[in-house]
Amino acid sequence: MSNRIEDLEIYNLSAVFAHQVWALVITWDYFAKDTIVKQLVRSSDSISANIAEGFGRFHYKENKNFCYFSRGSIIETKTWLIKSEQRNLISAEQFQSLIQQLETIHLKLNIYIKFIGNVKK
Repeated sequence: MSNRIEDLEIYNLSAVFAHQVWALVITWDYFAKDTIVKQLVRSSDSISANIAEGFGRFHYKENKNFCYFSRGSIIETKTWLIKSEQRNLISAEQFQSLIQQLETIHLKLNIYIKFIGNVKK
């Protein structure tokens, strides 16, 4: 296992996803930004941030715990994307693309969680 967070695929996928969310919402009007964007950006940023924080911990149980926080952020992000589509802030195509990426991140995070602790650092 690498000693660099930048070498971790799940971290990179979630960081790219968060950047895509940011690029999409940065032009929304004030009301949408104040009500949805703040929550959506925080939850999508939190996915990679928690993976990084866990990666930096010494004990694998702490790492797993932060990955569980990250998994919660995935579900929260999905909720905000659903609201964004329902409120016509994003198109059905944008929604499907983001949800697909989020599902891939979720799947790979689950694999990573199972991997943690099985291999010594």
